[in-house]
Amino acid sequence: MANKKNHKSALKENKGVSQPEITNNNSISKLKGKRETQPSANDLINGILKGDITALSRAITLVESKNTKHLEKANTIINACLSKANQSIRIGITGVPGVGKSTFIEAFGKHLTGLGKKVAVLAIDPSSTITKGSILGDKTRMEDLVKDKNAFIRPSASGDSLGGVARKTRETIILCEAAGFDTIIIETVGVGQSEVAVHSMVDFFLLLKLAGAGDELQGIKRGIIEMADAIVINKADGDNIKPAKLAQVEFNRALHFYPLKNSEWQPKVSICSALQNEGITDVWKMICDYETLTKQNNHFDLKRNEQNKFWLIQTIEEQLKSDFFKRSEIKKELKNQLKLIEKNKTTPFIAAEILLKL
Repeated sequence: MANKKNHKSALKENKGVSQPEITNNNSISKLKGKRETQPSANDLINGILKGDITALSRAITLVESKNTKHLEKANTIINACLSKANQSIRIGITGVPGVGKSTFIEAFGKHLTGLGKKVAVLAIDPSSTITKGSILGDKTRMEDLVKDKNAFIRPSASGDSLGGVARKTRETIILCEAAGFDTIIIETVGVGQSEVAVHSMVDFFLLLKLAGAGDELQGIKRGIIEMADAIVINKADGDNIKPAKLAQVEFNRALHFYPLKNSEWQPKVSICSALQNEGITDVWKMICDYETLTKQNNHFDLKRNEQNKFWLIQTIEEQLKSDFFKRSEIKKELKNQLKLIEKNKTTPFIAAEILLKL
């Protein structure tokens, strides 16, 4: 019995060590205050115009937010930055997954910063249609470029609306240009209609291809070829050099069947190895030649004006769609019509007509 009385339970709770007074009160309250304090629109505008990356990142976050207050603040910042924008070349880069977009952009970006350029990379990551999440891993794939003080990489989730991501990307371009970036690279997800959206917001559209992937002839039939200002065959190294040169000849032949673009630019085909850093200089020279030609014949400015008109209409359509589905009577009637469709008591077209009449 004596042993039982002296036995101490392992479940006994010991008194914890209290934190020093200064940690509990002063430091935590200061940190809390910092977290709650958000920079004003004027602070962010001044920061962006001075080239402050932190201010730029915070402003882009506001642009991407769905919060109404954030949207108002973002619009104030964008309007203030508009006069400092448009001083850049905007390059869209697309290609199927595995073509080496990230490796190419890193090698290309490093080449440009080496020439004294300031490069902003806006990477559109696909969002899962199931979880709605995105990996946003472009920074991890461009380890050297992300450390470059003259480069800025910003991955954005595509979400479920191409129009939505396009609007965010276009406004982000304005902010990046105002921050002093003279070369804007937009990387697409490489699937579906995203190429069309990106093509409608860039000056030069570059298509990355692989040799020996069996899509030389298939690629020629696609509408994507018509949009491309240049085709670059990547991974032209080692045993791939010969197939890459053969693919270059095939694509060059095919491109001559297409009518000359309004820009008077004849799309060109180049080969490169982003991994070996070969052929990158040729790609940049091609883009410079395009810029010189289109600025001389006024197509450069004309194209940007046409894009602005296009995005005005697109924005109106997106807003009308958003406002329509937000209405309470629409939400209620939509549920009723969906149930009727499930029971085969109506058709999608009749249901749509009823909803639109509301």
